[in-house]
Amino acid sequence: MEEDKKEHWERIYHTKNAGQVSWTQAVPQTSLNFISGFDLAKTDKIIDIGGGDSKLVDFLLQEGYTNITVLDISETALAKAKARLGNKSSLVTWIVCDITNFEPKETYAIWHDRAAFHFLTTQGQITRYLNIAAKAVSHYLIIGTFSENGPEKCSGLTVKQYTEQQLQAIFNEHFEKVTCITEDHTTPFATKQNFLFCSFKKRKDNL
Repeated sequence: MEEDKKEHWERIYHTKNAGQVSWTQAVPQTSLNFISGFDLAKTDKIIDIGGGDSKLVDFLLQEGYTNITVLDISETALAKAKARLGNKSSLVTWIVCDITNFEPKETYAIWHDRAAFHFLTTQGQITRYLNIAAKAVSHYLIIGTFSENGPEKCSGLTVKQYTEQQLQAIFNEHFEKVTCITEDHTTPFATKQNFLFCSFKKRKDNL
């Protein structure tokens, strides 16, 4: 099953370009706003979960962040990002891994996940994700996922939808909610997907 999931994403990124997948953003402004809103140094560690060939890393480098990791299940997706960045790709740490199998060797001040979490559809997957994040995050966590008004499927796969209360309940043991917003993402096909973005702060008793 795990191999099937990896094969699915390798095929998606091998056969489609950025303009042919729904999650593409020219500028990931909401994510950038959340990250810049935290009172952290540009040298603090940031990890982008399921970053694929997202341009978030491009903008973070442009804004002077110097300690960025991008994790994705698809080696093809990360290869596309590296090719786009050219020489700048050497400034980034790249990890090919299914997030539910990730074994972090360090902690990150910011854990960012836009559009990966909602692909975890079993309680076992969600629990593993939460345990990994609780271990790996030192300060802040940002989750961007489909809201209750978002699609039920993405890239041919069933996804989970969340309300603010449901997302808060999942992370509440280890993280305290800071703020949540909803927004419509306009896909390259000019359709709308409603997202819920929430930021969380690591609870002091979990540091």
